Amino acid sequence: MDSFSTLLRTASHEQHVEAETSTFMSDLLGGRLGVEAYARYTEQLWFVYDALETGVEQLAGDPVAGPFVRPELFRLPSLERDLAHLRGAEWRAGLHALPATEEYAARVRECRERWPAGYLAHHYTRYLGDLSGGQIIRDRAERAWGFAKKGDGVRFYTFEEIGNPAAFKREYRELLDGVRADDLEKQRITAECKRAFALNTAVFRALGEEFPLTA
Repeated sequence: MDSFSTLLRTASHEQHVEAETSTFMSDLLGGRLGVEAYARYTEQLWFVYDALETGVEQLAGDPVAGPFVRPELFRLPSLERDLAHLRGAEWRAGLHALPATEEYAARVRECRERWPAGYLAHHYTRYLGDLSGGQIIRDRAERAWGFAKKGDGVRFYTFEEIGNPAAFKREYRELLDGVRADDLEKQRITAECKRAFALNTAVFRALGEEFPLTA
């Protein structure tokens, strides 16, 4: 029987590919969009991670989500440094979420407050993605817009407190495999994982409409 981490990965594979190959992300990584599109995307990430991380210490004692509350993963401070670099010191004044982002953040917040096991699904899709595919975004951003390597502008993707990302991801998957939930709850977590990818893809779709390529 497949482990829970394998189940999550395989069950959400189709949604994961759809998110990664969205028109917006393909255009961004392909260098066909400017730094403004990257900055707008970074703004949307702020809302999602604000929902993920604000008040999360309340989950520290939860038997399912608690082991995953790892301060070394927190991204909000790095996101805020990136936004100050991209938008200037008054970046908060111009910050606004797309409707798709508001829906995504609201669902994360709902899970964090009411369903810790569901929160785990969002934690998994975001942070493991940041440690994996997010590194491709960092590399392309550094090359395309001249950000200092792992410096301001791409700090979100730089996990300074995780010395060995590969080992950390292995440990994370071991935690998933030992999660204290019955089979029905694991099925619900898996479904929420798919929902997380769908919400993320909706943000990409909205960004694609905001930044269409002109022929």
